[in-house]
Amino acid sequence: MTTLLMAFGLMLVIEGSLYALFPAFMRRAMAALLTMGEMQIRISAVITAGIGLGLVWLAQS
Repeated sequence: MTTLLMAFGLMLVIEGSLYALFPAFMRRAMAALLTMGEMQIRISAVITAGIGLGLVWLAQS
């Protein structure tokens, strides 16, 4: 459970830092996301989750 909380906290730090350091870029990224179709968003999310899972697996081994 501790590892899960640490991972969630790190995700929030990274996401918050992106918004703080690059607000204009993040606004453009959000606008681009709004123009994407539902299937494109789902595919992107599955790919991103797969990459994340791969990184976690790599770090644990």
